[in-house]
Amino acid sequence: MSLIPLNKYSKILEDLPIYCVDIIIKNDKEEYLLIKRNNEPKKGEWWVVGGRVLKGETAKEAAIRKVKQETDLQVRKIEPVGYFELVNGENPFGLPFKYHTISVVFMAIADDYQKINLDDQSTDFKFSKELPKDFNIQAFNGVV
Repeated sequence: MSLIPLNKYSKILEDLPIYCVDIIIKNDKEEYLLIKRNNEPKKGEWWVVGGRVLKGETAKEAAIRKVKQETDLQVRKIEPVGYFELVNGENPFGLPFKYHTISVVFMAIADDYQKINLDDQSTDFKFSKELPKDFNIQAFNGVV
């Protein structure tokens, strides 16, 4: 994946919401995998795995790619369950306009025997019985 030049990405952020995926990964104990983010937005906070959808890939392909890239996990039963919108008054990149992302939220299962190998987008991981409080998912079927 090549990075978009900053001046071009800034213009995109100014004009359009960014299309993303967030993946809720559960283990065999019904706990959620949370990562401590090393990048904006949500830098330094516990969050779920996720990121931008690339041109030419489906949301599900992006979800599988992000899980593999960020955790090195193989997941099963990956299904869309809702969406999450992040609209901040303050741009996390220090730019003078609002930041807006729309994420398709997926639920996936990871077997406990797998080892988690984080990439440089995260500094730590943990399993939790609860999702982050401000991860306000709009469920497709009414239940997440």
